[in-house]
Amino acid sequence: MEVPSFFDKMMINLHATCRYYTGYPKDLGPSRVIHFTSEREFVQLLHQGYPVVVAFTIKCNLTKHLDKVLEEAAVKFYPHVKVMRVECPKYPGFCITRQKKEYPFIEIFHSPEQAINKGRIADPNITKYSVQVLPFNYDVSTYGFREFLNHHGIQQSDPK
Repeated sequence: MEVPSFFDKMMINLHATCRYYTGYPKDLGPSRVIHFTSEREFVQLLHQGYPVVVAFTIKCNLTKHLDKVLEEAAVKFYPHVKVMRVECPKYPGFCITRQKKEYPFIEIFHSPEQAINKGRIADPNITKYSVQVLPFNYDVSTYGFREFLNHHGIQQSDPK
């Protein structure tokens, strides 16, 4: 068996003691980021009862850092918070409804509850829901996500 070098020992110690180490690459295991495919799947995800962090992005160099942060946050807050990425050029209808002009941006959807039906009901098989949407305006990092979730009282998986 090979004896670890001084550098390897130092990095192991750094990983063990530094809580906010943000170096890459990290071994995060399988990706926990959900890629948007349809609004129906999104609604089903909301009905699981967990907050959903949605990153509305376009494919460019500026989103490479965001992708890494999303991967790390998805692992950190799994299973109490779901992370979803929407590529807006592929799904323009879903992105346009958010009425934002600059990309990328992040919103957090949570607390789906049945809305009170006011007025005429066109189809009795349609159920309307009310979802609270919080615009994310903190630092785009795992630490920023944690602070945002704490501020809004959303439970996290890691209480450290």
